[in-house]
Amino acid sequence: MMKRIACVVFLTLAAAAPAAAQPPAVAHVTAAELGKSYRAGCPVGPPQLRRVELDYRGFDGHRHRGALIVNATVVGAVERVFARLYAERFPIRRMRPISAYGGSDNRSMAADNTSGFNCRAVVAPGPTRWSVHAYGEAIDVNTIENPYLEGGKVLPPAGEAFADRTRVRAGMATPGGTLVNAFAAVGWQWGGRWTGSPDYQHFSATGG
Repeated sequence: MMKRIACVVFLTLAAAAPAAAQPPAVAHVTAAELGKSYRAGCPVGPPQLRRVELDYRGFDGHRHRGALIVNATVVGAVERVFARLYAERFPIRRMRPISAYGGSDNRSMAADNTSGFNCRAVVAPGPTRWSVHAYGEAIDVNTIENPYLEGGKVLPPAGEAFADRTRVRAGMATPGGTLVNAFAAVGWQWGGRWTGSPDYQHFSATGG
């Protein structure tokens, strides 16, 4: 009888144990694969970019496979960040290259998508300049749970429910929290610390 109970307990614990993350897969990309996220005249081109396939923990608690397009120089850092997020069970809604949304930052944000490279200018007012995303050196994570607050405007609009950062919920970036610490550990900075227009979803290698 004791053996039967022990066996049931063991099987229950085994079933509850989280699936181990599969190793990342890194590949070169072409202009065709980048779709509308890339165009002639961008500060970096396909030879400088890589597609990194990674496991992430969904809000359902299960393992999922996604992909980010990033600069080849930051691949190692990105792999370390997302390995830590997976190990610490930080939930991510979805992870698709922004080409899946026709290169539209607004559409990607509305889908609560986590993404990297996108050849676009900064959203903030002022002189037109390239976003760090255009260099493949920035990643936006859980865009609804971590909206961009720009001049009183919440982007994406669905992020309004998360504009109050005192109500900490799953998937949010918070000072000293799992997400912020994971990026800080590889030297990346968090846009949520910007005083004028905090960008809670934004992490970058350069701080911009």
